[in-house]
Amino acid sequence: MMSNVLITGAHGFIGKHLARWLARQGHQVMGLGHGIWPAPEAASWGVTHWLNGDIQSGNLRLLQQAGGTPDVVYHLAGGSSVGVAIANPREDFFRTVATTAELLEWLRIDAPQARLVAVSSAAVYGSGHDGPIAEDATLTPYSPYGYHKRIMEELCRSYAASYGLRMTIGRLFSVFGAELKKQLLWDICARLATGKRPLVLGGSGNELRDWTDVRDVVRALDLLAAHTSDSIAVVNVGTGTASSVRQIASGIARHWQLPDALDTFHFSGQSRPGDPFSLVANATRLSQLGFAWAVPVDDGMAAYVSWFQGQRGVSP
Repeated sequence: MMSNVLITGAHGFIGKHLARWLARQGHQVMGLGHGIWPAPEAASWGVTHWLNGDIQSGNLRLLQQAGGTPDVVYHLAGGSSVGVAIANPREDFFRTVATTAELLEWLRIDAPQARLVAVSSAAVYGSGHDGPIAEDATLTPYSPYGYHKRIMEELCRSYAASYGLRMTIGRLFSVFGAELKKQLLWDICARLATGKRPLVLGGSGNELRDWTDVRDVVRALDLLAAHTSDSIAVVNVGTGTASSVRQIASGIARHWQLPDALDTFHFSGQSRPGDPFSLVANATRLSQLGFAWAVPVDDGMAAYVSWFQGQRGVSP
């Protein structure tokens, strides 16, 4: 059945992929966030109505008038980087916490029947975790980014409990894929493109992350919309499989077709502030909802390298 969908942050990396996926399922997709996005380009990603502006009630009402009241809202707007949050915590607070308060108040008044999928982050778990982390683990954020995501979640719970709004919270782990132009994979590829060797990366290389291909992640977010309630389920959007930074870096080098992939990288041993050693999902709850991951990490890495080289016009 076709739904009317609103995505905050639709112009971002995950937002674009989610819009395209939902449009291909037959839904009408509206978007609100920052970025100049000409109508033909937005339409190529499946967005029929795009508004470049802050997440606030006036803009939300303008979109509502243009495209109708949404049946489902996916809230992806907000801070998207630990490093940026550490450099400018006040800006990250407004991008993550204040926008969520604005969205929830608009939902309460103007769209109380809409279902909300609030997109959070594994950063709320913080450090000190060994092995897969379950959704009921103690939240001990390690950075302003993680703290602000936790506050965002609490705001959602308060509106669900007080006003009966139906929601689900999805905690994302290490999402990657085409259009990602920041973070580890982008940094490695950008530096490989310069031809300089070896590359020095931060940390020990043994740090563990749960890498998830964005093409799978958007399917999971679509599934979560069917499991909203005023009691708010929290679901890890992760595979449950750990890969070290060293493994990922070596895989990127291999797909770049470097003959000396293992000798391409050196690790400084200096970790970046705000980066826990291990963030890996307990994926049981998502699996119980009927979700199955389809893109193996190595296949996703190969696709990312191919995309990067194609859009940069570089060759191995």
